[in-house]
Amino acid sequence: MSDLVAMKSPLISLLLPTRGRPALVDRLFKSISETTTHLDRVEVILYVDDDDTESHHLGSEDIHVVRIIGPALSMGGYNSACLAKSQGDIIILVNDDMVIGTPGWDEKIAELDANIPDKIYLAYGNDLFKKGNLCTFPIISRRTCELLVEPYPKEYQGAFIDFHLFDIFKRLQQAGFDRIHYMSDVVFEHLHHRTGKAPFDETYGKRGRFADDPAFLGLIESRRASAGRLLRDLRGDDQPSGHVPAIRSTKLSYSSLFSAIVSFSKALLMDTELPLRWRTYLWVWFIGRYMAGRGLLRPFVH
Repeated sequence: MSDLVAMKSPLISLLLPTRGRPALVDRLFKSISETTTHLDRVEVILYVDDDDTESHHLGSEDIHVVRIIGPALSMGGYNSACLAKSQGDIIILVNDDMVIGTPGWDEKIAELDANIPDKIYLAYGNDLFKKGNLCTFPIISRRTCELLVEPYPKEYQGAFIDFHLFDIFKRLQQAGFDRIHYMSDVVFEHLHHRTGKAPFDETYGKRGRFADDPAFLGLIESRRASAGRLLRDLRGDDQPSGHVPAIRSTKLSYSSLFSAIVSFSKALLMDTELPLRWRTYLWVWFIGRYMAGRGLLRPFVH
């Protein structure tokens, strides 16, 4: 990257909620320091719970860190609070159990952003776990955030934000606008306990394995509306005037496996705004999760 391009390089904001893992945050900060080409163009927005006093000191001599100390929130709430304090043109969700392994990762992401004039995209790196199958650490522009209104819904307690965004962009893909970019050469390694690279700790233990399933299913209309706003912009259509409220979740209920299958079929399998492969995957996956959550099947799913 030339000096002139570097001067115009976009600011990248890494949103980092953390709890009870100061050593892991220090490890992540070290990886950022060692791999970032333009450290002056990267900021970390760190959210720490007010009762997690062992993490209140976290910071870095090399990276600009904005520290938020506040009450415990949902994962969607944490990321939304971090987004509100961020200044970046490019927004990346990161975890404390990850490290960045690609020198010059910031230049690669800035180059992708520069090549998309309308700034509507969902990018993600290689987490060495899910790899291209899921945007584990989603990368979106600030403009995309603004069009989505609420990119990180507060209903999500600890998971599914990546699936939520992926689903929105799968809707764009089905409509003829493929704006999903998997950056296989940008390693954001996820050192999750399920990879065998970390012990199962208290932070993992507090997250209900299937607690966010109802939120994802209930926010289908919200994702449909979000995709609609992006599509209107891509097509050059007018957006609704005034404030656009986020559509809240609608509760889906099922009292048996049969009723769950019927409900999933209507909500997922018959959603023609999604590619057939994606909606079929979701349908099978949620049936498996329903069965695993009720002890009818070994919990083999995320």
